[in-house]
Amino acid sequence: MLNSPLKGVILAGGLGTRLLPLTKITNKHLLPVYDKPMIYYPLQMLVNIGIREILLVTGGNYAGDFLRLLENGEEFGCSLRYAYQRGEGGIAQALRLARDFAAGGPICVVLGDNLIEKNVLDSARAFLAQPGGARLLLKETDHPERFGVAALDGDRILRIEEKPAQPPSNLAVTGIYFYDATVFEKIERCRPSRRNELEITDVNNLYIAERTLHYSILDGWWTDAGTFESLQRAQALVAAGGANHLPAAAAAGDREK
Repeated sequence: MLNSPLKGVILAGGLGTRLLPLTKITNKHLLPVYDKPMIYYPLQMLVNIGIREILLVTGGNYAGDFLRLLENGEEFGCSLRYAYQRGEGGIAQALRLARDFAAGGPICVVLGDNLIEKNVLDSARAFLAQPGGARLLLKETDHPERFGVAALDGDRILRIEEKPAQPPSNLAVTGIYFYDATVFEKIERCRPSRRNELEITDVNNLYIAERTLHYSILDGWWTDAGTFESLQRAQALVAAGGANHLPAAAAAGDREK
């Protein structure tokens, strides 16, 4: 477990239009993955590495459902706070809402539809041993064109290309990021993209320009659950035994592995 001031931020906003009509009646991150709501998995991923202060950023018509489901986080062994994102302005805009929560300290940011097989404790320790900067978790994928993709030169990330037609590698940027306090200043330097959103890739590329962006390769399987295909894959992986991140109290007797 970590013994550090690292705080956690889960980004669980958006309209989930790729999962319509399911998301006409609920937030995407409240959909079931096997026998638990999707949001349980990133939440427990943070708790499993020792993070006890967590901010959940969400928005839309169903934001209050997270409070009814998760309450104050006690069931998960954490202190859970909430922030509301108006509209859809991108991942970086949602992260900007965590500035006061971070209070000048380092943060681990997780997208709410990310599921992993194992924990990220080694990556967290590597980040905390850095002299500032950021650390991303990369993972090989058969469909890099769906994600931000890292171009590498040895142990350096040269650039990140967002959903490239000709990917420079098969290493996708997963939705798990470690940032120092300068992330919020970098967000302010970003300008809206063609999608009229503040892109997290632009933030990461500012770290690259400073030569302060590092990476780890994620161990075990990883998937998002933002499309019907990836949601089905997440269901199958968890059903096959990859439920390492279920909260003990909420899992009705399941035990951590």
